[in-house]
Amino acid sequence: MGTNKTKNRWLIALAAVGIHISIGSVYSWSVFTNPLGEKHGWGLSEVQLTFSIAILFLGLSAAFMGHFVEKYGPRKSGIIATICFGVGMIGSGLADQVGSLYLLYFFYGALAGTGLGIGYITPVSSLVKWFPDRRGLATGLAIMGFGFASLIASPVMEALIGSVGISNTFYLLGAIYFIVMMVSSLYLAPPPKDWVPAGMKKQDDKKSKKKEKKVQGDLTQLTANQAVKTIRFWALWLMLFINVTCGIAIISVASPMAQQIAGLSAAAAATMVGVMGLFNGFGRIGWASVSDYIGRPNVYTTFFAIQTVAFFLLPNVTNALVFQLLIFIILSCYGGGFASIPAYIGDLFGTKQLGAIHGYILTAWAAAGLAGPLITAWIHEATASYSLTMYIFTAAFVVALVISLLIRLNIRKVRQQQSVEAQ
Repeated sequence: MGTNKTKNRWLIALAAVGIHISIGSVYSWSVFTNPLGEKHGWGLSEVQLTFSIAILFLGLSAAFMGHFVEKYGPRKSGIIATICFGVGMIGSGLADQVGSLYLLYFFYGALAGTGLGIGYITPVSSLVKWFPDRRGLATGLAIMGFGFASLIASPVMEALIGSVGISNTFYLLGAIYFIVMMVSSLYLAPPPKDWVPAGMKKQDDKKSKKKEKKVQGDLTQLTANQAVKTIRFWALWLMLFINVTCGIAIISVASPMAQQIAGLSAAAAATMVGVMGLFNGFGRIGWASVSDYIGRPNVYTTFFAIQTVAFFLLPNVTNALVFQLLIFIILSCYGGGFASIPAYIGDLFGTKQLGAIHGYILTAWAAAGLAGPLITAWIHEATASYSLTMYIFTAAFVVALVISLLIRLNIRKVRQQQSVEAQ
């Protein structure tokens, strides 16, 4: 434990970004879609299924490995994530070389997907413990790396596929990600027991008010299995599910929808998709940092209020600029929802088993990753327009808004019980 004292918490945050920026390249999967389809004669849906499998395994491995992360620490789980993701990428190159779709499903979908899930939750629970004073900022930083990854990875993949071919692109990137993730994982460590940052100690001594605020910070200290039995857990699950379902749906149809509703050209729509990645990334760090000041419950209520209005307006906005602005706002809320959830979990359930609880809640992402694009495609095929989908999502956000208000009643009730017990 003694060695941990020398660790710099900002370098721990940088290591977390290293892992997230590597695994976040999964968001660039669409770059491989056409080249793989053309080379092997595979259909679009067959190739796209690889991505869906990866997101499914992300959710499942995050749920099942959360306890492992808490028990064995971030270094060991980071190394396992590195091996799964690195070998998955390199194996995908092999799958391309031999022309096997099922090998691709196994290596990229199942194996790299498992690395994704473990790698996603590994640094987050450590960061919440290293930054008790800036929970939102710290988790926002790491998860921002995941959002920004596609901005860096997409053009690199595009260039590599053109110059060295598909399988060599997988081999090369697999090796690079393996090194970056391994170096990052080896630096990760939880803080020493009862560790508090220097600045926070001073504040606590100066103002007992601050002290009260800190004590009041965590509502309860629960294990993952206790947390699952609370209404608060399922409220968080549903809020994340709705936020991600609608956000992923927008990501999956952004380009054709912009062309159909706002009359953007294909090139302009492609540019818009690139800028969406920026808002997805900045929304993660921005909203998560804001949540440190206004509180997590207020941030989520704000997300849902904004998106209820945005989704309601979308189908009728023909002005290209306004349409894109609405999409960017939605994407910032989508990213912010991911980044604020670990801090919210810490606030409500404490940090005792944060990784495990975060893993359970990420099953909402796996479910939403399947639901969002499927609902959108199905309704669009039936009605040949995006309007009905947007109105259904508007209604979903009204439900989320109500949940975000109701969860406060539950928090208040628990606080009252605690103060009665304390007296």
